[in-house]
Amino acid sequence: MTTTSSPKTAARSLAEFATALRYENIPAAARERARQCIIDTTGAALFGSRLPWSRIVAGHAQHCGGKGSSRVIGTALQVSPPAAALANGVCSHAFELDGLRKPSAGVHPGAILLPAALAVAEHQGAGGRDLLTAFVTGAEVMFRIGLAAKQTTESLGFHAPGVNGPYGSAIVAGKLLGLGSDQLTQALGIAGSLGGGLLAFAKAGNGAMVKRLHMGRAAEAGVVAALLARDGYEGPDSVLEGQYGYLESYARDGDASQFTKDLGTHFDIVHACLKRYACHITAHTPVQSLQELRAEHHFNGDEVAALTIFARHKVLSHHDIREPRDVAGAQYSVPFCAAIALYYDVNDPLAFSETALNDAKVRALALKLKVIEMGHDEKGGAWATRVVVELRDGRSFERFAEEFKGTPASPLSAEELQTKFMRMAGAHPRAAELHAQLAALENIADCRTLAISTTA
Repeated sequence: MTTTSSPKTAARSLAEFATALRYENIPAAARERARQCIIDTTGAALFGSRLPWSRIVAGHAQHCGGKGSSRVIGTALQVSPPAAALANGVCSHAFELDGLRKPSAGVHPGAILLPAALAVAEHQGAGGRDLLTAFVTGAEVMFRIGLAAKQTTESLGFHAPGVNGPYGSAIVAGKLLGLGSDQLTQALGIAGSLGGGLLAFAKAGNGAMVKRLHMGRAAEAGVVAALLARDGYEGPDSVLEGQYGYLESYARDGDASQFTKDLGTHFDIVHACLKRYACHITAHTPVQSLQELRAEHHFNGDEVAALTIFARHKVLSHHDIREPRDVAGAQYSVPFCAAIALYYDVNDPLAFSETALNDAKVRALALKLKVIEMGHDEKGGAWATRVVVELRDGRSFERFAEEFKGTPASPLSAEELQTKFMRMAGAHPRAAELHAQLAALENIADCRTLAISTTA
């Protein structure tokens, strides 16, 4: 009797790619972008480690993670790899400073992949070259999974990074654990049952602190999935494109061809985007435009008679929050961030703090400004905006923006990246030493020597 084998699933194809990829196969531009992302995310995590919601999760990691081999960044704690990945993922996303992909695919490579990579690299005593290779590998898988959903996950109410992130972190962890392709396939199958994260906070007007948790859970989930797969646990290999799998459950009109499109020939990590401001990515172009207009024409919010922001539909459906009740809600709100940009120096992350949240002038301006959907015939992608400012003295200014400093089309120089890193991580006693280590990451023989903790 003749038997026919089943077609190779997307998970198996991705696992085989991940197992085979070597540092030497990664183009120089992809390595450099990954290194920049790692530096930037580490700075964001060090800044985030000082915040109360990060400290709560660090305490949880200490309580549940026992005495382990993996450090919680910015602290003296050493816990189990899953617990460290959870805490460091929350730290990385703790103040909206971590990057993502442009155009967006609902992925946060730094805040999801780096915490998993650090946790397992320390557990294994792996070097910087192995960490960077695993990071790129996870990004190639996670970006493609995010693209396959075609931006529909969040329209259903799921926070996309919490749903697709576990796949990427499972690849990172599995790569550093030395799993074979069969085990990595199982890890992806397991990861599919560990994702989650709802956007309820965007409509509730409270509880936005939970958004920080989604990256931590995604990082933790991948580490758990890889460890379970190593020990023989199984998951469905059709988890991505199969019935009741990722696309069917979390997307509408998804494109399964994206899972493996140009796999191994085009390295998608070059599309990684570093944030400029401590706010949601949809607020970056209006904030930048307003900052530039203020500098050029010398005005502030008190002189603004009217402000209109023309933006894409998602800004109106998800980010038009006029009266946020907490910092995370304010950072998620495009009108509130725009109002902050007219009163504060937005290059300082603390411009988006409790001070601005409670500023009566900012709150009043956020309420009265207009947000209007851009016409379909207007140029620009999902993050493009056009702002129109009318001043009380009769002057009027308009600016369109699609790019900002940190996007692939307008990358940060090495000096600018270092300046941003030190702005975020300057309170860390070993910040300068750590930046130098990360800038030469491939020369680090053992990631346990990275100066990420508060101990000497």
